[in-house]
Amino acid sequence: MTAYTEDTGVDIDVLVIGAGVVGIYALHRAVRAGFTALTLEAGDGVGGVWYWNRYPAARFDSESYSYGYIHDKQLFDDWKWEEEFATQPEIERYLNHVVDRYALRERIETGQRVVSAVYDEGAQHWVVETEQGRTVTARWVISATGGLSVPHYPELDGIESFVGEAHHTGAWPHEPIDFAGKRVAIIGNGPSGSQLLPAIVDTVERVDLYQRTPTWTTPLNNAPLSDEKRAALSADWERVTHTLSSSPSGFLHPFSGKFSTDHTPEERQAFFETMWQAPGFGKLTMNYFDMTTNREVNLEFCEFIAAKVRSIVTDQATAERLIPTDHLFGAKRPPFVENYYESFNKPSASLISLRETPIVRVDATGIETTAGHQEYDVIVYATGFDFGTGALTRMGVRGTNGLDLSTDWEEGPSDFGGFAAHDLPNFFFPGGPHGAGGGNYPRYSQFQVDWILDTMIYAREHGFATFEPTAEQEQGWMDMIAELAPKSIFSAEHSHYYGANVQGKPRKFLLNPGGRQGLVDILAHMTATADYNGALVAAHELAAQA
Repeated sequence: MTAYTEDTGVDIDVLVIGAGVVGIYALHRAVRAGFTALTLEAGDGVGGVWYWNRYPAARFDSESYSYGYIHDKQLFDDWKWEEEFATQPEIERYLNHVVDRYALRERIETGQRVVSAVYDEGAQHWVVETEQGRTVTARWVISATGGLSVPHYPELDGIESFVGEAHHTGAWPHEPIDFAGKRVAIIGNGPSGSQLLPAIVDTVERVDLYQRTPTWTTPLNNAPLSDEKRAALSADWERVTHTLSSSPSGFLHPFSGKFSTDHTPEERQAFFETMWQAPGFGKLTMNYFDMTTNREVNLEFCEFIAAKVRSIVTDQATAERLIPTDHLFGAKRPPFVENYYESFNKPSASLISLRETPIVRVDATGIETTAGHQEYDVIVYATGFDFGTGALTRMGVRGTNGLDLSTDWEEGPSDFGGFAAHDLPNFFFPGGPHGAGGGNYPRYSQFQVDWILDTMIYAREHGFATFEPTAEQEQGWMDMIAELAPKSIFSAEHSHYYGANVQGKPRKFLLNPGGRQGLVDILAHMTATADYNGALVAAHELAAQA
């Protein structure tokens, strides 16, 4: 396959960084569009977050068929998801199946971690280098590194001194860990920590879950995916894909059609019970319309969940420690897990509140808190990721006019559309900071990738050499972020959506509070003119500017 440009100074047209869900799709779209394309992947296999996150019970909390690819009905029909919410092994098999189905494997180089991406302004291309010494030049770069690719370890004294096994849930070893009869510490109670606890509680000698801040954890309500359900989804393919591609949340969940004021207090309690039984994110998307805007009804739902916790957890002191008091339901990303609260009724499980007894240090044999020292065989860091910007600021990305993401984003990212930035010509980062409005991430990212590839095709067909949002376009997007962020449901400034889980990281909102429709409207305004209101520049114009 030949490059679309006569320029012989580049190795390929399109370089994709990362072979996760978004990167695989970006590579597929680029190849299908006739570009020469290559992917560099840091891991030794494909899957991205689903390659690295292989701890026991790691699974989707979005329905499998809504999280997977929806651009190809044959692929949708051929892959028989085993469960409503698939586990990591099946997810990894699925992504490998997709790579082979579209003959992409020969275009993916694994074990290649990018450490430098520098724009050569004179040659008008990117020079990308890996830690392993590989150098690639490309006209376009799509950095599909995602917001959950750099594990964050807690800032604890002595963390390197522990002589037992220590693992981060986001960098789990391929060889299974034997938890049988072990003394285990889990630090963190977000989605990964709350998934892991029930998975090992019946195997270990003892497991202590170290909790800094309780979260509104609710049941996932998983189930096998029946043949009848698969057949119904296939038969309703057009509506399914339209809903997933257009709904604000990117889910198939039907709206309740109700405001809280439509029900009496007694009816609301019955409705909340229905929500407790709803699948995963349905507790947000299928709830009352005013659940995210009416503080009083949200508090009422929180008290309903708190009563559930008190009814499940036998020790009432533990139950109270598990109930949040600092945020409403949905203000922080709520975990959806099976048997989390029930685990604390097992004699092997204990909850340690870091608010009451902070960790002093980790040492060779365990963890010391202000209450004393506990010895462990295994320490698990379920402490999340450097969300949104982590990978991009570690790749040595340097654009024009001295832009260096490692320093220029120190006080928070500045971007356009959550996938591009001024002074980064022909460089895209779908799924990056401000890339999603919450909900089902792949549905936002697929939309971004489709728009990016459509723009690249348009540029090829109309003689444009570069795409780069103007300073005014970027500022307009960032003004929207600043205006709407305080109104977002995910507005708890102590959450990872503000980078608050990483010590020293500036508190900046990292989602798109305008949601999917806000992004669609802004992009429609950009594409209203032939040159995308100045974002597309022809080769001769670049030469004149030089």
